[in-house]
Amino acid sequence: MSSDNDYRRGRHCVFALHAHLVFVTKYRRRVFTAAVLKDMQTIFEKVCTDFETHLVEFDGEDDHVHLLVHYPPKVPLSVLVNSLKGVSSRRLRQMHPALVQRYWRGVLWSPSYFAASCGGAPLSIIRQYIEQQRTPD
Repeated sequence: MSSDNDYRRGRHCVFALHAHLVFVTKYRRRVFTAAVLKDMQTIFEKVCTDFETHLVEFDGEDDHVHLLVHYPPKVPLSVLVNSLKGVSSRRLRQMHPALVQRYWRGVLWSPSYFAASCGGAPLSIIRQYIEQQRTPD
């Protein structure tokens, strides 16, 4: 299980929510270079800060990126993803004009994404913990 340092505290909750996100370029076009990925990481970190989340890990290849985000329960993951993809698409097209030529109507990302929760203990341990709770008579 996680240490106490991995938990974040809110006013009424303690949490350790992590999501593994994968964004794919439209048509799986191979457009990302090291410079684009570096700028993208900076953009993602700024968006995460605005949402009071933390970009734990970031990496990518020429046609997709992986993010590990630590987020609070008040942030809907779909809203965060929408903002990450929208802001990064707009800012990257401004910073790297060559991207504009590759995409019709300025659409950088595929409309879909992958998201997997990956925080805390394995489900079997959580189930066992819940089963061992003292139920009132």
